[in-house]
Amino acid sequence: MSSSSGTPESWISSFCSLLGHEYFAEISEDFIEDDFNLTGLQTQVAMYKEALEMILDVEPEDDEEDDEDEEEEEGDESIEAGEERSTRNRAAAERRHQRMASDLSIIESSAEMLYGLIHQRFICSRAGIQQMSEKYELAHFGMCPRTFCEQVRTLPVGLSDVPGEDTVKLFCPSCLDVYVPPNSRFQTVDGAFFGRTFGALFLLTFPEYDISKKGVDTLAGGHNPRSVSTAHSADNDDKEKINGMNAHNLAPGLGRGKVYEPKIYGFKVSERARSGPRMGWLRKRPTDIHALDEAAIHATEQVEDSDEDPSANGVSTQRRLGPSRPQRARANGGGSPMSIEPNGETYA
Repeated sequence: MSSSSGTPESWISSFCSLLGHEYFAEISEDFIEDDFNLTGLQTQVAMYKEALEMILDVEPEDDEEDDEDEEEEEGDESIEAGEERSTRNRAAAERRHQRMASDLSIIESSAEMLYGLIHQRFICSRAGIQQMSEKYELAHFGMCPRTFCEQVRTLPVGLSDVPGEDTVKLFCPSCLDVYVPPNSRFQTVDGAFFGRTFGALFLLTFPEYDISKKGVDTLAGGHNPRSVSTAHSADNDDKEKINGMNAHNLAPGLGRGKVYEPKIYGFKVSERARSGPRMGWLRKRPTDIHALDEAAIHATEQVEDSDEDPSANGVSTQRRLGPSRPQRARANGGGSPMSIEPNGETYA
């Protein structure tokens, strides 16, 4: 395959341009040529050397060159030896042709597996995650199918780091759940090619992204991903942070008004009913988002523990009163044993 300019297209570009491979990033050859990045992959891929040569577009070594080098060291040769050499070369060429015909499909399959395993590591590197951020900014990974997430952008992730266990899934940072890609062409892509680390690492690396931004708005705006990222970084310091993340990015698709409530003639269905809602607490979110600030809560508790007043005899101590962590209490009136409502309706 060749490009419009006449330059032959590389194997990597050809692989990433295949239908169903839109989620993949193009790995740089420098990353692949670094042996450190390929540690441990030799035992996981059949015909590893041939697969690596195919990915890097390296021509395989010719067996004839080895035969000629050995024969040049023999000195003078007779006519009979020359005929024998030509016969041996023809036989070697025939064997090589048969081997290439039978092993080509195996090498191609191994090259795809090897590229996917390298891709899992590449997208967690600085260059790879930057390339994936540009795809995310342009909504190349699709949008969340959940109604209350309002079509926010998703990230491709795997449920396992071991190849062959599951296909790629889409992780939604808004509702913190995973979904099957809507298009069937992505359901043949191995989830191990993206791994379990990428989704969480991406959010930690780019906390300035507005998770609640709709994917359709991104597509309609046609913004430059680099300029948008720079603009986000500029005002990122002014935004309120909780546990190192922007407060407005903590599961914006959950909480009050973001969970479907089944009703019959306008009345909510009780969770004690046979068809009532179950496990609704899984999508609860505090009305006061500061209840999730574990760092601030821990610091407050440490101050309370250290700030104690000794009594007159110096034996007993009493801790000063101060703000404490919200305590949850089980709701009165029965209901589901899994239903938990904190005091003062902290959770919604």
